[in-house]
Amino acid sequence: MKLTQENLALAANTIRGLAMDGVQAAKSGHPGAPMGLADIATVLWLKYLKHNPSDSQWADRDRFVLSGGHGSMLLYSMLHLAGYNLPIEELKRFRQVGSLTPGHPEYKHTDGVETTTGPLGQGIATAVGMAIAEQMSAARYNVAGVEPVVDHRTWVFCGDGDLQEGISHEVCSLAGHLKLEKLVMFYDSNNITIEGHADLSMSDDPKKRFQAYNWHVLEVDGHDFDQIDRAIRKAMKLTGKPVLIICKTHIGKGSPNKQDSHEAHGAPLGEEEVALTKQALGLPADQTFYVPDAVRELFAERAAKLKRMQGKWKRIFKEWSSAQTQKAALWKTCMAEELPADLESKLPEWDPTKAVATRNASGIVLNTLAKELPFLVGGSADLAPSNMTWLKDMGEILPGQFSGRNFHFGIRELGMAAVMNGVQLHGGFRIFGGTFFVFSDYCRPAIRLAALMGVPVIFVFTHDSFYVGEDGPTHEPVEQLAALRCMPNVTVLRPADPTETGYAWLAALRNKKGPTALLLTRQNMKVIDRKVCMSAANVEKGGYTLWQNGMGTPDLTIIATGSEVEIALEAAQQLTDRNVRVVSMPSWELFAKQNQTYRDRIIDPYCTRRLIVEAGSSFGWSRFASKHTTMITLDTFGASGPFKELAKQFGFTAQNVLDKARELLSK
Repeated sequence: MKLTQENLALAANTIRGLAMDGVQAAKSGHPGAPMGLADIATVLWLKYLKHNPSDSQWADRDRFVLSGGHGSMLLYSMLHLAGYNLPIEELKRFRQVGSLTPGHPEYKHTDGVETTTGPLGQGIATAVGMAIAEQMSAARYNVAGVEPVVDHRTWVFCGDGDLQEGISHEVCSLAGHLKLEKLVMFYDSNNITIEGHADLSMSDDPKKRFQAYNWHVLEVDGHDFDQIDRAIRKAMKLTGKPVLIICKTHIGKGSPNKQDSHEAHGAPLGEEEVALTKQALGLPADQTFYVPDAVRELFAERAAKLKRMQGKWKRIFKEWSSAQTQKAALWKTCMAEELPADLESKLPEWDPTKAVATRNASGIVLNTLAKELPFLVGGSADLAPSNMTWLKDMGEILPGQFSGRNFHFGIRELGMAAVMNGVQLHGGFRIFGGTFFVFSDYCRPAIRLAALMGVPVIFVFTHDSFYVGEDGPTHEPVEQLAALRCMPNVTVLRPADPTETGYAWLAALRNKKGPTALLLTRQNMKVIDRKVCMSAANVEKGGYTLWQNGMGTPDLTIIATGSEVEIALEAAQQLTDRNVRVVSMPSWELFAKQNQTYRDRIIDPYCTRRLIVEAGSSFGWSRFASKHTTMITLDTFGASGPFKELAKQFGFTAQNVLDKARELLSK
């Protein structure tokens, strides 16, 4: 069946009908954006988007990201019509408990959804990460003169709200700088936000803005099929820069009374207006979720063509694998993110006479492991010399150059975190990113999405406490530990010394179900003598008995994390006349995953005297409290000064721990 103007219009209006009906049935949702974007989506999906609905994980598929996730009925309609595992019954259950069509698209929940979108701007940022990963994969695997095995694009739909969010500035600047020529973004320029017209709060010129970012910029009538078609074809030919296609559209397109109104944005049109709109669009007003046979046929023909397209790619891939055996082996390893069985044996050993900051230890561990893990890539928000996140002699990602493994994210913490999600979602890489721990607040929205999606990105947060010293309270994290720990599906690891740091990295790499945060010191830490203390391999259990000067139930249990383990151990070893246990607790989350028997063996419920030591907020530590509990924590902001003086001022000394321990033992 030919893609005539009439057929395209019928398909687009069918999408509008599905969007209206889904929102109306749910009695909530956002019909306006899907109705405004339907014409663009129809051309893209029926003519250009490379994917295979019968194999949603095809490695060389195009990635499609609906950044404005509130317009999810557009994506669900496209996925259903395209032939993904999304029956029309699920469109009828839009926004209902247990449906495959939640209010905003959710990764791993709905077949064909590439990323969770909802918070505006995050989809753009994630897409930038996907586009970077495509270019990196192409640089690794494609061979000159041979048909490429990596040749796909990342397509993004975004709106005024996405471009107003600050994250869009961060990542679009980075995308232009890197010359991501396989990234194409459609800007749904309908001049409407929730409160009314966008010009209530926005008067910048997006065209000039993106030209300044080093993007190609095209402009079209978002309802003219020929203009849309020409713009897409041109975008696919343009090189050296990402492409923005500014699409002038009408929100709620086709609605006689709500088109171009903010009333079409975030609420059902109403049964009467839906009926009037269907009449205006030439759809049967008395039918809901109506899909004409002609539209089914159009999408079925496209699906068959796409299946053949993947078949051709499989033949190319097979020939490439036979000719490029080393690259094929690398592909297999990286796509599976396989960890060698002997990885633990590669960890460096530490001289017990030399103190080392855990950030420095992390850098040494990272470089050691990177030699064994070709898929391990990452960088820092302009802090690699401080975060120790540079992979030596492994190249860097630069404008138009993607064969290296080191990123320069720039001073863009939130952008970095969201780009990391995109790189990880693309596949073929395991990514880490670093900044100072206090700036995890800037990363938080993207960390939350990583946790929600179960994306195993790794955050390297250094300068993890008031021990930053002279930089003062603006750079001294206090509440950030508690803030990360309260986020579901985030694993936080605060190692006590260089040896624990190595095992913390192993735990992070083995965690495939969500993000991991490594919290590392600026100041030097003594290497704990494992001849008298338990093995650091216990880090993966989250908490373990590091040292005890007696047997059985202790008189006092001291629980500490990170840099405070050192002073806890020093104090405990002076209490020679009492049975004292020191517990290193690098990860609450990993400890909580152990069975009750193990947890009781480490924190004996019959030991009612407990001393908790951590250079951060006391919030949450009550879960480990007993009848007699003292906490040496920090519930005020830090101060500027030499860290050793601050440690005395705030009570983080071995002497203060010893004094508090004796007070508890006297009870």
